[in-house]
Amino acid sequence: MRRIAIYDATLRDGAQGEGVSFSPMDKLRFAEQLDALGIDYIEGGFPGSNPKDREFFKAVRDLPLKRIRIAAFGSTRRPSNSAANDPGLNSMIAAKPDAATIFGKTWKLHVTDVLRVRPGRSLRMIEDSVALLKSTGLEVIYDAEHFFDGYKDDPSYAVVTLLAAQAGGADVLVLCDTNGGTVTTDITRIIEEIKEQLSVPIGIHSHNDIGMAVASSVAAVETGAVHVQGTINGYGERCGNADLCSIIPTLELKLGLRTIGRAKLKRLTEFSRWVSETANIAPDARQPYVGVSAFAHKGGMHIDAVRKNERTFEHIEPKSVGNERRILISELAGRSAIVDKAKAYAKAAGKDTAEIQGLFRQLREMEHEGYQFEGAEASFELLIMKAFKKHRELFHRAGFRVITERRESGLIITEATIKVSIGEHVVHTAAEGDGPVNALDTALRKALAEVYPEIRKIHLVDYKVRVLDAREGTAARVRVLIQSTDGRRVWGTVGVSENVIDASWKALVDSVEYGLLYRKLQRRTRGT
Repeated sequence: MRRIAIYDATLRDGAQGEGVSFSPMDKLRFAEQLDALGIDYIEGGFPGSNPKDREFFKAVRDLPLKRIRIAAFGSTRRPSNSAANDPGLNSMIAAKPDAATIFGKTWKLHVTDVLRVRPGRSLRMIEDSVALLKSTGLEVIYDAEHFFDGYKDDPSYAVVTLLAAQAGGADVLVLCDTNGGTVTTDITRIIEEIKEQLSVPIGIHSHNDIGMAVASSVAAVETGAVHVQGTINGYGERCGNADLCSIIPTLELKLGLRTIGRAKLKRLTEFSRWVSETANIAPDARQPYVGVSAFAHKGGMHIDAVRKNERTFEHIEPKSVGNERRILISELAGRSAIVDKAKAYAKAAGKDTAEIQGLFRQLREMEHEGYQFEGAEASFELLIMKAFKKHRELFHRAGFRVITERRESGLIITEATIKVSIGEHVVHTAAEGDGPVNALDTALRKALAEVYPEIRKIHLVDYKVRVLDAREGTAARVRVLIQSTDGRRVWGTVGVSENVIDASWKALVDSVEYGLLYRKLQRRTRGT
């Protein structure tokens, strides 16, 4: 089976994406997680550019990593320096990585307008830099920056830059679509035209500016590339990088190639969501393979077909990437969808049972009020539990009060007071927050934490408010959708009311209750 090396650049290229940031501790945990997932390389950053990256390379050596290779990133020497006296190259060597990844100019436009040197001198810079790094015993990965644009501008010069890196001793020549504007047919054509002129393996590094980074990466592999660079969840500058969460399963499951292996592939969805949480970026629900909507079915005919044979509307088994099938509850789904959900709690559930008929009527009534469950399956599962008497109330919501005060200085203070009962124990507590929902959330956690300490694992990741009838103005009914996570799963809950705080409270309570019930169920399943 052909083996494809996977190179993760999330900590450097991915962190250049808008809104993405990783702390030093995040980066170390990321390295451990990638190692456990079976990724071949992790690019730790440019040790010559900032203290955070230098600290990473120092600290990562103390981690008990099993297989992943740590790569330092940098550029070829500066025109005014020799390779031996170049600060950037020396900082890479001093970082003591397993591999050094350096980029050089392929496109004459950059050689003349950015470096402002003669093309021949740029070639010497490439070869000298690679040779120096190689002489220290490092594996050297050469990133041919703007390769495809450079090739289209001047094919012969672009190839000569690769030959210069090859002459310096590069172990892999990575062809970069840095501007992300090359179509797949050009990727394959150009690789076919050049690969016989090279004696070292080829890699691919694609950006997603025309939405083709994954397709280009896969096409490059089909044309002979054996090394793929990308980022988790496609994070990166502008429109992002090639998404490894799509590339890896495509290579494994569609092309029959070896990357991280089928067993570890089952951890991909969980890892993708962990990275989203760590980066403080809301997960993309429609992300291929690992998104919560990747295997979600709403249409009644589709649901019926999938229940009979999942291959009718699913291109792979969701569990093969650690994801799960979701049957969305809506007026389009029909009773089959309710039955499918209910069987998790009552195997004898059928379309004509009293519980299902009652749930179907309740669904219609609640949707008429403005409820929507296709993004709030957790709220609907709670309804199912109650209908089949499988629900055990963990706490009872007695009431709440929210006060918002704006002081003369402009400072706004919000305080929420809540009362809940846990069995015979009544808790009456208050908390401040940035706004009414945050204050309610904080107060609820404060009230429950002593009895349910696992609530500390649950937190809100998304909050949406939808006005249902704008003609009513500020008196309009609103629907609040909340997404929460415990670091492993993501679930949605819903609340509807003419009062936005009341709608938020309903969705928030459902979110916490579902999260606690699920964690208790998991512990019982594991026997702990």
